[in-house]
Amino acid sequence: MNAHVLSELGRRTDEPPVSWLMATALARPQLISLAAGFTDSQSLPVKEAGRLLQEILGAPRTGQAALQYGTTIGDGALRRLTARRLQSLDGQHAAPRAYSPDRMIITNGSQQMLYMVTEALCDPGDIVLVEDPSYYVYLSILQSHGVRARGVRMETDGLDLARLEEVLITLKRSGELRHVKLLYLISYYQNPTGRTTSCAKKAGALKLLRQFEAAAGHPIYLLEDTAYRELRFAGDGVASALAIKGCSDRVIYTGTYSKPFATGTRVGFGLIPDPVFTTVLRIKGNHDFGSSNLLQQLLARALASGFYEEHLAVLRRRYARKARLMREALQQHFPPEVEWQEPGGGLYFWARLPQRLTSGRGSKVFQRALANDVLYVPGELCYADDPTRRKPNHEMRLSFGGATEANVRKGIARLGAVLQDCLGGQASC
Repeated sequence: MNAHVLSELGRRTDEPPVSWLMATALARPQLISLAAGFTDSQSLPVKEAGRLLQEILGAPRTGQAALQYGTTIGDGALRRLTARRLQSLDGQHAAPRAYSPDRMIITNGSQQMLYMVTEALCDPGDIVLVEDPSYYVYLSILQSHGVRARGVRMETDGLDLARLEEVLITLKRSGELRHVKLLYLISYYQNPTGRTTSCAKKAGALKLLRQFEAAAGHPIYLLEDTAYRELRFAGDGVASALAIKGCSDRVIYTGTYSKPFATGTRVGFGLIPDPVFTTVLRIKGNHDFGSSNLLQQLLARALASGFYEEHLAVLRRRYARKARLMREALQQHFPPEVEWQEPGGGLYFWARLPQRLTSGRGSKVFQRALANDVLYVPGELCYADDPTRRKPNHEMRLSFGGATEANVRKGIARLGAVLQDCLGGQASC
């Protein structure tokens, strides 16, 4: 078939790395995957979800309503409960209007919101500023839309604000600032590094974006991805950018119930300022004119009944234990030259190898890991194709979310043996 039958977007879209990572795991049942960002299967609320669904479907009035189409914007009760919860998480000093249910759209997971916001704001050739490293699935969205990504290095508490300012100044001098539409942050237990962005860093980033808006000729938004926010098992909570005084008109907040409740529900949400809200809602109407009504009713009932909070407490304890097991395995099996930062929530450890070892898909480390039936996410996938710096290739993302406790230990032991072997002087690595 002639490739030109496809649209420019169709011709531009590469295979997302997540596809071949998942295909590799499924094709080899014996493989221990420390790559997939799956949640813990044993903690999925099968019995309780069944009970809640029975309550919904057990009466004609609620059952018929749940099995009918809903609205494009999403179920009103779920939006109200979600908005109330977000304001509670941010504290009572947050301005109520920033959390209005009228600014909220329910989506098919937070992934759909990321896609629609990018579609609403970005044209081919535009620029999105991202953390360096960042969520590799979102980098694929940018690539397919012809949107350029510029990386901003991170510190232990989030984005390096001095570097952000340098990047903005450079883009202004080159005349490219007019193409900058967004700064994208995974602000809680970041995928892939596990780091959390402090509230001070969020405020500083928003201040910088405001300073450069006049030169850009349009608003520059902060897109805050909070997919892992409620999976905190250590440390104190951090307020979202919505809570920063006078800034909610530049914050696009996206979250999900997939990670803290059940990934199979694929229910996400976003709080969006105008005029982006209206455009995203229209795009949502063209996508599917509304997410699954039944699943929205399930989430609303879980929240209203208090079960959601009970389940979350169980989940946090579960992930705290699995993170501890991975940390202990890393300490026992990984060479001392390998560095990592222990997360206070989420699903990931981010390991940095010595510079002389590469960890990419074509590396000896990756191939030997596969040969030993263990899979990780090569760190190079998490870096944007940014021409201003060389893409790092000596890191790996390790997930303790989906693997069993036994497989966490076994997988790290296998991977540690590969690294010990490679660092033992074998030039082939």
